[in-house]
Amino acid sequence: MSSNNKLLNIFREGTVKNNPVFFQLIGLCPVLAITISVKNAFVMGIAFTLVITFSNFIISLFKKLISAQTKLIIYLIVISVFVSIVDMLLKVYLPTVSRSLGVFVPLIAVNCIIISRLDNFAIKKNAFLSMVDGISMGVGFSIALIVVAFVRMILGTGTIFGYNIFGSNYKPVLLMLSPAGAFFTFGMILALIQWIVNKKEAK
Repeated sequence: MSSNNKLLNIFREGTVKNNPVFFQLIGLCPVLAITISVKNAFVMGIAFTLVITFSNFIISLFKKLISAQTKLIIYLIVISVFVSIVDMLLKVYLPTVSRSLGVFVPLIAVNCIIISRLDNFAIKKNAFLSMVDGISMGVGFSIALIVVAFVRMILGTGTIFGYNIFGSNYKPVLLMLSPAGAFFTFGMILALIQWIVNKKEAK
């Protein structure tokens, strides 16, 4: 397999084929909690992508120095350092969004997607491939956040980025902005994805 194909496969793995949210069903807490705004989802996606990419890079770079007995502690320390940096940057440059995201940025430190990629990929591969894996998983996670937020905003408010989509007569489905609406939206999206997958496999 050529180098370009290998990189493309890694990227497709995280974004589409093995999307951490839509196919692995992990890291769901922020997907259900902060997706009442596309802006929040976008910023959270960027924060997550930065943390997983640089954490992958550092762990891969120093993998020969990490023992089996201490690796989990080292994972958490490395992740926490990058989470702290991202959290501080958000508080300085995007204070309103930072307040809106609340504890969910610090909680990236214990996100099972990142720990899983560090243990299953970064600790075994070279630094460059690990960064590509981190980017792909981050983009895949971001896509999931934005898709769920997009559906919830449109149905829950009738608007997107301030633009009225359905006209003045539309009555927003306020349920979509509640926790129950988050589960309902996620369920609908999963059902649609499964229908598409089944249809492709049937051909």
